[in-house]
Amino acid sequence: MLEQLSTFIIHFIQSTGYLGIFVLMTLESALVPIPSEITMPFSGFLAAQGYLSLHLVILVGALGNLAGSLIAYGLGFYLEETVIVTGVEKYGRFLLISKEDYLKSVHWFKKYGQSVTFFSRLLPIVRTFISLPAGLSEMSVAKFSIYTFVGSILWSAVLTYIGFYLGNRWASFEGYFRQFQILITALLIIAVLFYLNHKLKLIKLPGKKS
Repeated sequence: MLEQLSTFIIHFIQSTGYLGIFVLMTLESALVPIPSEITMPFSGFLAAQGYLSLHLVILVGALGNLAGSLIAYGLGFYLEETVIVTGVEKYGRFLLISKEDYLKSVHWFKKYGQSVTFFSRLLPIVRTFISLPAGLSEMSVAKFSIYTFVGSILWSAVLTYIGFYLGNRWASFEGYFRQFQILITALLIIAVLFYLNHKLKLIKLPGKKS
């Protein structure tokens, strides 16, 4: 199935260029299982071949992520959580969405706050669903858009440069990149925990006796 999807993505981008990149990245962030790990590296490969502009590819990919994230944000903003959970339970398997994935994104948002909409763009699974709890919590759409765009442009840049520099070997790197995602996740979790521990210590300081 992944091979067929990869073939579709490659042909779609070859046929439609920047529009195809925007559409595919929008769909991914709108909860449709279109892996950006294929879309952006292949687009970077086309940029290396001179068919597309490297920087424009990165920008279009990030804008697509933002557009799709705003769609998911809107679902969270306008729908009740019970409706979302019921929809995930009934139809999630068709979009490769599980209730556990959704609950994980809700947990991350409640635990780490609104800034997770930025950090989650570099995380597997969570980045796709984090827009829903952001909408449910009625996070400022302006702040959500800024966090999402900045995080997305970093994500798009990393993937695009991988394809740009690997050339014809970009597809073989996919498996290694998924392992690299785990490392990114671990490092970010450690950073967040360190930050929270530091903040908690600062909060307790005024109450200490000298």
